[in-house]
Order: sequence, then structure tokens, then C-alpha cells
Amino acid sequence: MTPTLTVEPETVADLIERLGGIPAHRILLKPTPGTATEDDVLAAACLPRKRICELIDGVLVEKAMGYRESGLAVILGNFLCAFVVPRNLGIVTGEQGTIRLMPGLVRIPDVAFTSWDRLPGRRYPTQPIPQLAPDLAVEVRSESNTDAEMERKRQDYFRVGVRLVWEADPETRTVAVYTSPTDVVTLTQADTLDGGDVLPGFVLLLRDWFAELDRHG
Repeated sequence: MTPTLTVEPETVADLIERLGGIPAHRILLKPTPGTATEDDVLAAACLPRKRICELIDGVLVEKAMGYRESGLAVILGNFLCAFVVPRNLGIVTGEQGTIRLMPGLVRIPDVAFTSWDRLPGRRYPTQPIPQLAPDLAVEVRSESNTDAEMERKRQDYFRVGVRLVWEADPETRTVAVYTSPTDVVTLTQADTLDGGDVLPGFVLLLRDWFAELDRHG
């Protein structure tokens, strides 16, 4: 199925607004917006281009990235793996864990946990872009992420059955915990993040996670 824009934007400004007011440099014009497919997502990630993109309404949108954001995502992934793997609860993926939420919509959470029950055959998918909805999706905000973009991501995640979304902000050192697109609790460094019903027993002192930003040689 080739995704297309259901209503063609008349201007570049219309397209940018539809995508959440993101910077124009993150929108790829080849292939033409409205015609991109999952094959284009995979091709963009290969050398010499090497651009990690999500697929939204037939448009390739480069994932917002940053060095410290990547570091925080890796650290969180390590904490989650230390809990998930010994208990054999499922799979933890990182910032290249490309997933099809539905035909024409490809997202790449910075970190995600997917229980075995949500994985076909209760095994690692072999497809480069499997269709699945993780139990937990984590986004670490980068400078070029906008509020409208993050809102749309949350809506996409919950629409397909994601149960929990953590949205971390390195600038404020806070984590917004969403159990629905609108039900949110914002935690600070003084608080403890827990896995709720998705990962019962998982706890993480946020000061321990954000302390990665202060570590030095």
C-alpha cells in the first residue's frame, strides 16, 4: 500500500504545519512529499545519505537527533534491559528501532519496550520495519522537536495500542508520563519513574538517569 496525503497541502507552510511545525530542513523532498514509502525509509538510512527518517502521510521526516539525547536514550535502554532481560519479559529497542504503527505510518521511538505477547510468534521480528505497537514508547526531546510534533507522536502511539509513553526533556530534566494522549503526570529529578502496569516493579530514580548529563572525566 502506497501512502498518500489525503488532502494535498497547497504550500510548504501547509505541509510544515501538518507535520507539527517542525523545521523545514527535516522534511525530505525526494521522493516527492506524499509519495514516499517504507522502501524510501530504508534507502534513506543507507550510505551515502544515512538519514534516519520516519514516514508520515507519505513524507520522509528526518528524526530529530542530538548527542546528549542519544546518550540519555542509551542509558535508559540499559536500565530497562537490566530489568526486562533477566525476567524474559520481551524486547527493548533503541533509536533505530523502526516500526510500522499502521500502513503508511512509520515511527522510531528513542527507546521502546515490547512484550513477547505483542510479537508475532513471541520472537524477534526479522523484517527491517515490523508492524507492531510497543507497550512502552520513549521519546527524548531534541531541540528541533516541537510541542505539536510531540502531541501527534503521542496520538499515533496511543491510537495503535501503546500503553505508556515517556517523554523526557533534557533541558528541564523532567519526564512527562502519559497513560493516554491527555492523561499526564510530569516528574522532576526529585521523583522516581516506575513502569506502572506495563513493567510492574521497574523503578528508576530520575536523578540517577539525568546524572549522566553531569558526568565528566
